[in-house]
Amino acid sequence: MWTELKTKADAVADRAILDLFDDARADEFAVQTQYMRFDYSKTNLDADTRALLLALAGSANVAARRDAMFAGEKINETEGRAVLHTALRNLDGGPVHVDGEDVMPGVLEILGRMEAYAAEVRGSAITDVVNIGIGGSDLGPAMAVQALSPYHDGPRVHFVSNVDGAHIADTLRGLDAKTTLVIVASKTFTTIETMTNARTARAWMLDQGGDPAAQFAALSTNLEKTSEFGIPAERVFGFEDWVGGRYSMWGPIGLSLMMAIGPDGFRAFLRGGQEMDRHFCAAEGADNMPLMLALVGIWHRQVLGHATRAVLPYDQRLGQLPDYFQQLEMESNGKSVTMDGGVVPVESGPVVWGAPGTNGQHAFYQLIHQGTSVIPCEFMVACEGHEPELRHHHDLLVANCLAQSEALLRGRTLDEARAKIAGKFEGAELERQAAHRVFAGNRPSTTLIYPKLDPFTLGQIVALYEHRVFVEGVILGINSYDQWGVELGKELATALQPVVEGTASAEGKDGSTRSLIAYLHAHRS
Repeated sequence: MWTELKTKADAVADRAILDLFDDARADEFAVQTQYMRFDYSKTNLDADTRALLLALAGSANVAARRDAMFAGEKINETEGRAVLHTALRNLDGGPVHVDGEDVMPGVLEILGRMEAYAAEVRGSAITDVVNIGIGGSDLGPAMAVQALSPYHDGPRVHFVSNVDGAHIADTLRGLDAKTTLVIVASKTFTTIETMTNARTARAWMLDQGGDPAAQFAALSTNLEKTSEFGIPAERVFGFEDWVGGRYSMWGPIGLSLMMAIGPDGFRAFLRGGQEMDRHFCAAEGADNMPLMLALVGIWHRQVLGHATRAVLPYDQRLGQLPDYFQQLEMESNGKSVTMDGGVVPVESGPVVWGAPGTNGQHAFYQLIHQGTSVIPCEFMVACEGHEPELRHHHDLLVANCLAQSEALLRGRTLDEARAKIAGKFEGAELERQAAHRVFAGNRPSTTLIYPKLDPFTLGQIVALYEHRVFVEGVILGINSYDQWGVELGKELATALQPVVEGTASAEGKDGSTRSLIAYLHAHRS
C-alpha cells in the first residue's frame, strides 16, 4: 500500500490544490459532528488518494486494534499493559475489564474522592495551588488550566516542572505558604526532577510558617514513598499502570484542573472526551474524524515526506496546546522499531511545533509561506470567544486564521506580484522586487472549527488528537504507549550528578563532556 501511495504522490506532485475545488469539495473533504468541523479540503487529497489511505488503515487493522484498546486488551505489548485512559472518562458507559476485572468501580471511586477533596479545598482558606510534576504530569493540566481560564472559580493554580531552581523559586515567590496547597504528581514518587522540587517546596513551606502535613497532596501509586514524605493516604490519589503519563490528565493528574474549574467543569471536560470516544468507535471510514485527521497526517509525513507539522490555534488560551501535542505525538510515535522488533519501513512521526495566532504570524509564518520546505499547518479556531464586548477582536482573529489558510492555498504568482508594484518600479528593478513578493502557494492546511472553547469542547479536542496518535501508531506498526527513548538520558544524568558536584571523577567520559565539566568547575564561585 505504501508503494501505491508513493506512486499516487508522484503523479499529483505538480497539481494545484486550488484546481481540486468545485462546489462539493469543501463538504466532501470535511468531517462534521454535532460539535465541531474538521476541514481538510485545502490539502492535495482527492477521492482516490483518500480511498488508498482508508485501505491502508484497513490493512493495518485499525478498527480491530481500536476495539481491542477499548476492551482492555494489553495493546502496550512491550510493557504488557492495557491502554485505558479512555476508561477515566467513561462516565456513562458500561464495564471495562482488565484481566477479567471491571475497572470502572475503581475509576469512579477515585473520581469521587477527587471531587470531595477539590470541594473541600475550594471551600477552604487555600488561595493558591502549586502542581509539581513533569512531562505528562505537567503539560496536560497546565495546558488545560490555561485553556479554561474563563471557567476558573477556585484557587489560583501554578505549575512547576523544570528542575532548574529558577522555576520553583519564581513560582513560590509572592505566594503565602499558609494558604498554598502543593500537589506532587509522580506515579512512582521517584521522578528526580519532581521530587527535587517537592522537597524544595516543603522546605519553603516549613520556613514560611505553613504546614506540609496538611497542605501537601500526592498523585501517585507509591503509598510507601508518599507516607515517608509525610502525605497521609487520604490525600494520595493513584492511577493504574494502564494509564500512561501523557494520557493521564483525565484522572488524578487532572486534580489541579478540577481545583480551578470545579468538579462540574471537570466532568464536562470528561464528557467531551467521552463524546469523541463514542464518535471514534461508531463513525465509519471518511466520516470518522480522528481517523481522517490521522490519515491526513500520514499522507503529509510518511507519503510526501514533510518533516514537520505546525499546530496553530487561533486562541490565546490554547497557547500551550502545541507543546502538549508535541509531547503527545513525538513521545508516542517517535520510534524506529516496530512492535515485533523490526525496523519501521517509512519515516516515523513528524516534528510537532507551533504557537497561537496571530503572534505566530509575526514570528515564523514567513518560513511557512516563503521558505523552501513545505510545512503542513493545522489551524484551530472558535466561532466565538468569551469576551462579547470584544467581538471585533474575535472577528479580526477569525479573519486572520482563514486568511492564512487561504494564502497558503492560493499563493501569489510573479505576474500578480509584478502588477501589485507596477508604477513603483520598472525594468530590472521591477522584476527583482516582484520576485521577493511571490508566494508559492499550494501549501496544505487543515482547519478545526468549533463553537466555543469550553470544558466539553477541550475534552473533545484532546481526545481527538489522542486517537489520531493511536491510528498513526497502528499504521506504522509501532507501540505508541511506551517511551524507552527517555531512559538513557536519565541514567546518564544520575551517573553524572556526582561528577558535576565534584565528588566523583570524570574519568571514562568523552573528551567533550570532560572539558565542559572542567570549564564548569573553573567558573563556579
